[in-house]
Amino acid sequence: MAKVQHIRKLDPQATAGYLNILGIAGSMRKNSYSTMALKSVLKTASESYGAQVQLLDLSQTPLPIYDPTLSAAQDSKLEAASKLVRWADAFILASPDYHGSMSGVMKNFLDHFWEEFSGKTFGYIVASHEKGLTVMDQMRTAVRQCYGWSVPYGISTNGEQDYDSNGELRNSRLAKRINMLARDLTVYGKIIRDQFKLDLAGDEQNTFAAHFRQ
Repeated sequence: MAKVQHIRKLDPQATAGYLNILGIAGSMRKNSYSTMALKSVLKTASESYGAQVQLLDLSQTPLPIYDPTLSAAQDSKLEAASKLVRWADAFILASPDYHGSMSGVMKNFLDHFWEEFSGKTFGYIVASHEKGLTVMDQMRTAVRQCYGWSVPYGISTNGEQDYDSNGELRNSRLAKRINMLARDLTVYGKIIRDQFKLDLAGDEQNTFAAHFRQ
């Protein structure tokens, strides 16, 4: 599977028209199916729809257990994650289905960040033998509490049914779903981001963004 292109530095003026999408891989398993699907969506969003993409793999960048007294400056991995979260305009959360819930590392990630999610758009991926609907619902609930916007559907992948022994996608329906999420997150994410910024800069009080003005 082709690697996702990671961005090191961005010129805000040069990339003003782009959408920055951060994928969060919430599995600790090597060759995780949820992470495979996540990388496919990021790759498609970048190559087909012009998004700028990065991947935060929580198995490679484990965050400390959330402690409200710990600042990002006190932990190098938390600081790196914080920079990525601030960079992102939109997110894709990818988790395995553990007893009908998201993984512990994904919940811990969501515990660390909340203000940074306001006005941003989220998509969801779950690796599950049972569609992962409760997992997506729980991630959506957390995002809603943080005032983020959610794409109204998600991607569910069922491991060996969707991928061959080499990790190549063989389910054409899932491939279409991956393309749809990449397209919709890029298109709607950009619309929401741009309107949210306009509302923040304006003086209209009858708008959601008014609550976040400095």
